[in-house]
Amino acid sequence: MVPDISTGCDSRGLIAYLFGPGRRDEHINPHIVAAWDMAGAPAPGRDPTATYSQLAKRLDQHVDLRTRELGGKKPPQHVWHCPVRTAPGDRYLTDTEWAEVARRVVHATGIAPNGDERACRWIAVRHADDHIHIMATTVRADGRRPRTHQDGRRAQAECRRIETEFGLRRLRSGDLTAPRTPTGAERAKAERQGQSVTARQWLRERAYAVAAAVHTEADYFTVLESLGVKVKTRLGPESGYSLAAPGDTNSAGEPVWYGGSKLAPDLSINRLRERLPDQENSDRPRFTADPAEPWQHATAAVQAAHIALGSDDDAAAQGHLAAFGDALHNVASATTGPHRTELRTAVTAFNRARRSATRADHQAASALSKAAREIVYASNEPGGLVIALIFATVHLARAAAKWHEQRGHEQQAAAADEAFRHLHAGYQQAASPVMADLARRAPRAETARRFEQDVRAALPDHADRILADPTWTALTTTLAHAETAGHVPRRSLAEVGGQRELDSAERPAEVLNWRIMVQPNRRTQAARMRTMTSGTSPVPVTPHPPVADRPLLKYRRRSR
Repeated sequence: MVPDISTGCDSRGLIAYLFGPGRRDEHINPHIVAAWDMAGAPAPGRDPTATYSQLAKRLDQHVDLRTRELGGKKPPQHVWHCPVRTAPGDRYLTDTEWAEVARRVVHATGIAPNGDERACRWIAVRHADDHIHIMATTVRADGRRPRTHQDGRRAQAECRRIETEFGLRRLRSGDLTAPRTPTGAERAKAERQGQSVTARQWLRERAYAVAAAVHTEADYFTVLESLGVKVKTRLGPESGYSLAAPGDTNSAGEPVWYGGSKLAPDLSINRLRERLPDQENSDRPRFTADPAEPWQHATAAVQAAHIALGSDDDAAAQGHLAAFGDALHNVASATTGPHRTELRTAVTAFNRARRSATRADHQAASALSKAAREIVYASNEPGGLVIALIFATVHLARAAAKWHEQRGHEQQAAAADEAFRHLHAGYQQAASPVMADLARRAPRAETARRFEQDVRAALPDHADRILADPTWTALTTTLAHAETAGHVPRRSLAEVGGQRELDSAERPAEVLNWRIMVQPNRRTQAARMRTMTSGTSPVPVTPHPPVADRPLLKYRRRSR
């Protein structure tokens, strides 16, 4: 059962909608099921003599009195509107049951507490099988405004109790950090235009993707404009910004603007400034001679985020979740192949899991944020390292779901779990051919036996499970490559085995394979150090231009 509270200032306009045919003739038999006074409320739809204006006047009686006391100035946002809808598949409630729901909701939210004779006036209108609309005017008989602080949270809590008592499907409670859902008008407009998503949803996804890629607030707006998004900023004490999708206009032909906070709470200007450094302190993108470095840094940062999610510092953990959301955006943007669809779906799902009521400590997650942005400027896509990073994101998404679940964040836990499923599917699509190729190129039996001895020496508690893992053969190939790159296999196994516990891993050899694969090439590092100390200047590396399928990167960063 879903309540959705909003406020306005036009009583008669809302009444005309509630009792009218609807935008697409979807309203059937509109009628009042409950009210502050059933005998005193005119009932359009049932009483042929009752009019919308009569009902609006009765509802607005206390508002009009207060308006006269204020010298003709109407109380702001005095119309309170709360649709309440049952979940798909639930049984249809009777009018009597809906009346009880309405009375409990207005009591819980402070609109009309039980027994309060001076409470606000309200009605509950039913014009469909699966929902009602509760409408109230928020001026009491004594002229005061009702105490509706956190009315959304209280309405949700009451709906959870009603679901249990009425035998309905129990939905997940929110914490008021979910983005606004598109209105019926927005969805209808998208359908008319042949769009699969509304303008609000389109803008939200673009804003998240751009915020994940850029380094400064100025770049955020520059890149959005380069994508065709209209940008309007406000300066001064109440600074902010609004976005409009290309071609999205109202009946007067003017752009339809959405404030950043109306797209999602963490897209407000204040939350963005917490994530993005100012112009002077921002880091320039790193261009290195080793194309593997950005992917290695990102994988290490994602693995390190597990520590934050397992700590007692909720602010640091929340900061890492936000940074992880950015990392997912950039991984999906920077990779190619059939698994990209699953990654993008995971990104959309995790956008709900990246925030909660806990205030994020973004500084604690600066390493992950920086590594996530390095991917955007990576010159190419080293296949095995990309898969290793995706593998790390799978496990961090699962850890995120557990973190939210432990704190009672039901919606976020479900979103993180959905992201985990899509990341896992994407990983399997990308990894299967690579693991098969590694197994096909396994070293000779003599070398494999030597690696077996290294495993037993470095990880004695896990050796039997590692050697019985079907991916052990692929791991021997990776160990051989690591040895060629200057690593000592036994030492590498001990190092990566100690990064996190292996007891919960279904395939410990697979875990070790990807951890070892992201280790830097020691021989290349040594050669680079010799070049630097010999006094010879290394040949500068020119970064590759962004590829055509990365639209967010088609811009040049401003000089500092």
